[in-house]
Amino acid sequence: MLTLGGCSAPAESSGNGFPEASLLAMASESGSYRVEVRTAPDQPPTRGDVSVQLTVTNTDTGAPGTGLGLKVVPWMPAMGHGTSVKPTISEPEPGVYQLDHLILFMPGDWQIRTELDGTVSDHVTPTLEIR
Repeated sequence: MLTLGGCSAPAESSGNGFPEASLLAMASESGSYRVEVRTAPDQPPTRGDVSVQLTVTNTDTGAPGTGLGLKVVPWMPAMGHGTSVKPTISEPEPGVYQLDHLILFMPGDWQIRTELDGTVSDHVTPTLEIR
């Protein structure tokens, strides 16, 4: 599990509402993909309605992980529950997936349990610390 939190200077925006610098980066469960995570409107995210951008690349080739089917479940392990609102998922750019309306309503650690379905089925679970 990878958790990142703490104080930082305001991040510079990339023009699409997400900062240029990623909040965290991690490998998928099988190691087939590298996933960079950014959040908006704040990075690190705060409690409420959060958008998350997942930039997915093939670990071997560095090519964008395009056309993947994503299933996303926001989950708070300490409380044993998720949210009743399903986030919307889009791919605004090749290999860049945007999760909108992640309602992270309680402070604490939230897992973004993500299934990646393409030529390889895989999982990645970034953890966001919500204050």
